Amino acid sequence: MTVTPPDSDARWMDEALLEARAALVHDDVPIGAVVVHDGRVIGRGHNERERLSDPTAHAEVLALREASAHLGSWRVLDSTLYVTLEPCAMCAGAIVLSRIPRVVFGAPDPKAGAAGSVLDVLADPRLNHRPEVLGGVAEQECADLLRGFFAARRGG
Repeated sequence: MTVTPPDSDARWMDEALLEARAALVHDDVPIGAVVVHDGRVIGRGHNERERLSDPTAHAEVLALREASAHLGSWRVLDSTLYVTLEPCAMCAGAIVLSRIPRVVFGAPDPKAGAAGSVLDVLADPRLNHRPEVLGGVAEQECADLLRGFFAARRGG
């Protein structure tokens, strides 16, 4: 297995943050994701729910779709998913189904997180796949981006 080594997590989270900022262009919540395989990005995504009028257009789902297409398989093996916010239940389900072996996220999501905050789908022993999960990488920068977005929406 050639999963991305942990010492490069900050570098790849920076790539996910670039994706998150791209969501701001179309007024979507700034969440970004990248899938890294053999030291290079094979899938990118940022929230596009507003732009596409699609409730499933989350950063993780879009990045996993692109990575699957790149690999020619629904199994996204030997890869790491980097995402700026803890995955929700839908994205956690997609992660389990993709068989991706490692997930790294930035900020926890105390209202909808499914990697330990509200639910822990990614560690549920009843499921057939449980990826390694690391949270808190570039947490402050990821959280600040989200806080700034919502503060601007509230007018303050």
